[in-house]
Amino acid sequence: MNLSLYSAATGMEAQQLNLNTIANNLANVNTAGFKRSKIEFQDLLYQKPTRSSGADTGGGNLVPNGIEVGNGTRVAATSKVFTQGQLTSTGEKFDVAIQGDGFFEVQRPDGTIAYTRDGSFKLNAQGQVVTTDGMPVLSGFQPVPSGATGVNISENGQVTVQTAAGSTSYRLTLTRFPNPSGLRSLGGNLYEETGGSGTPEIGNPGEQGFGSTMQGYKEASNVNIVEEMVNLITAQRAYEINSKSIQTSDEMLQNVANMKR
Repeated sequence: MNLSLYSAATGMEAQQLNLNTIANNLANVNTAGFKRSKIEFQDLLYQKPTRSSGADTGGGNLVPNGIEVGNGTRVAATSKVFTQGQLTSTGEKFDVAIQGDGFFEVQRPDGTIAYTRDGSFKLNAQGQVVTTDGMPVLSGFQPVPSGATGVNISENGQVTVQTAAGSTSYRLTLTRFPNPSGLRSLGGNLYEETGGSGTPEIGNPGEQGFGSTMQGYKEASNVNIVEEMVNLITAQRAYEINSKSIQTSDEMLQNVANMKR
């Protein structure tokens, strides 16, 4: 059996998934709070046609090196890279970026909790702080009274709301995970907890390793366009090389078939 055909086919399939991942990163270069994905590969099982390493050849002699033929590659994982994105000043009082580690809690329509790094928040008709999709933001946020003259959020998460009757204060919280790469992407800049992410830990901004809250800023995507373009070219060349392997294998099989004529 000519394994090169099948091995090269797995390589082409893997590079296609790699290309899809890179394209998604580039498509979200302007998505607030977006974290780029990276793809990880593994080699497939190996065939041992005749003998393997360590085989006994008699007289106590062992084979130092065996014969192994690989069967190609496969995609093992696509993991999120949670490096810090650049903070951009917007001047909007309900734009809150996280500088450092942590997520905001969001309540989904079905009542479950999701997490986001996108701090582009708004107020709804009831004065609740919500996402751009209208989902309530938890993380300690309280409704803003009608007629409030000012809302100030400090770097340690202290929120001060000024009204005609005076001012009130409360503290925000952030959530972090032992393995944020294990979070499941839901779309809409949201993630949800999984067994791989670990149990969420809640704390105050600026304390015990949690990030700080930056009012009037928005965290940009951490996608580096130049890096992604280089990855794109690399994936394209790898795809071409694998397709060349298939073409070469086909020519060899054709030569074998022509020997019978």
